[in-house]
Amino acid sequence: MTKTTAAVLAAMGAAQPYATSQPLTMKTLDLAPPGPGEVLVAIEAAGLCHSDLSVVNADRPRPLPMALGHEAVARVEAAGPGARLKPGTRVVMAFLPACGHCTVCWSGEPWLCGNGAAANGKGELLGGGFRLSDCGHPVHHHLGLSAFASHAVIDERSLVVIDDDIPAEIAALFGCAVLTGVGAVFNSAVVRPGESVAVWGLGGVGLAALLGAVAAGAEPVIAIDPVPEKRALALELGARAAVAPEDAAQAFAKHGAPRVAIESVGSGKVLAEAYRTAARGGRIVTVGLPNPADPFTIPAVSLVAEAKTIIGSYMGSAVPARDIPRYIALWRAGRLPVERLLSGVRPMAEINDALDALASGHAIRQILIP
Repeated sequence: MTKTTAAVLAAMGAAQPYATSQPLTMKTLDLAPPGPGEVLVAIEAAGLCHSDLSVVNADRPRPLPMALGHEAVARVEAAGPGARLKPGTRVVMAFLPACGHCTVCWSGEPWLCGNGAAANGKGELLGGGFRLSDCGHPVHHHLGLSAFASHAVIDERSLVVIDDDIPAEIAALFGCAVLTGVGAVFNSAVVRPGESVAVWGLGGVGLAALLGAVAAGAEPVIAIDPVPEKRALALELGARAAVAPEDAAQAFAKHGAPRVAIESVGSGKVLAEAYRTAARGGRIVTVGLPNPADPFTIPAVSLVAEAKTIIGSYMGSAVPARDIPRYIALWRAGRLPVERLLSGVRPMAEINDALDALASGHAIRQILIP
């Protein structure tokens, strides 16, 4: 048994500001040694994602207590029996472990792995059970990772090997923001050069989708967000137009209805608007995670009469071991400037302050350092 310092959530629905209510507590936890196919890692850097905030504010209920964090880069310190990863290996984390032996995994769709989803839903590792505990009481794992910590024990099927020369604050982004946003463009929508794309919501995932659309040769790319600073950044990153939601119709009248609409807000209302304004025959991809009670309503006849397609995209429909190296290669070539997503780097002890910055809508991706 070793120790780790981790950000633990004991109760959901805390009041804002989080700097005052302190929903996350940095606690010293017991960490069991890695089991078969698992490794002990030291976290280098972790990104704060809206999916983390959604657990804190109860939009995405999870079993508690839970050590949060699902986007990070780390280095292997010890390996369990049969693990292929060796100490010293640098890795990026993927938040859905794929078992590798179920029907969907065999079919090449590991992002739909039921065994991985079930383990994540129970707050356990893919191999079953917990490796974290507090005075003998189990602490749940967040998406098999619990990356807001100094150390973690993780199933190696959640890890992708990367090179040593990538700065930690950039490498962390590939585990969620880039994997999900760029994957939504390349894998889920399969955007073709010259197709028009609209991106609703310019958080980390939405801006990553915008970068992916530009890299795929989409034209025009239209960005929609209520925050002026995010719209200005979208223009710098290659969007033809960047408008507030109330001005979207005017932008589409000028540039044409988008052939592909990517919704990253996590709102049934926004998804319905993206669907309504997409071109006939358009593809509407949703990557946002709304509250489970949030409905999505459209006229049923439009699915046939307008031949539109609604595509759910979880983890960017990605195969992490395939896609993360590809996206890193595009970053090295200057075609995915993901460093522009960084809003700042701060100590992990400031995580509740970082939650406030995220909830305000102004932060994109904040990196936390243990």
